[in-house]
Amino acid sequence: MSLKKATLLIVIILLVDQISKIYIKTNFIYGEAGEIKVAEWFRIMLIENEGMAWGTVIPGEYGKLFLTVFRIFAVFGIAYWLWSSVKTKASNYLIVAISLIFAGAFGNIIDSVFYGVIFNDSFHAPATLFSENPYGTLFHGKVVDMLYFPFWSGILPEWLPIWGGKYFTFFNAIFNIADMAISTGVGILIVFNKKAFAPTKEVENQTSEA
Repeated sequence: MSLKKATLLIVIILLVDQISKIYIKTNFIYGEAGEIKVAEWFRIMLIENEGMAWGTVIPGEYGKLFLTVFRIFAVFGIAYWLWSSVKTKASNYLIVAISLIFAGAFGNIIDSVFYGVIFNDSFHAPATLFSENPYGTLFHGKVVDMLYFPFWSGILPEWLPIWGGKYFTFFNAIFNIADMAISTGVGILIVFNKKAFAPTKEVENQTSEA
């Protein structure tokens, strides 16, 4: 797979991700009050988080800044991994997986870096793009999530350890297109591990010459 095709894949994912986030941010109010129930198991709603899995927050005044800067350096590392994989003619499985992970990570970084200065909050009304009263500062934006799939909700049986008798929702994570891209890329690496990390043509040639 060429670098041009990988770049095209990344651009498409980024466009879909950012268009969907901007639409949700400017048309929905925050939380359950503004949700749209597409089906019992699928809802669209606006939720924002600091950018870590399951809404985890790094405490402290500079926690968010540290997370954003760390993610930027990580994306540079992923970009180099992609370039190196294309150069050495690695498996298409690997190149596609890296491209998906890169696009997803970069998509969420855009939120973290810029959304705090181009949007106001969405708590009482849909946000305004390029608002005169932004909710944050540069590098302190929140990641927009909107896809919610509560496949099952109910009280768990009493005989279950720890969670027995408690209300439980499966699956309760709310995510976005960028998250889907990252998860798909990681899934490809896990499921197609042998094919993804098969010896490259350059390595095979060097082995045969030896």
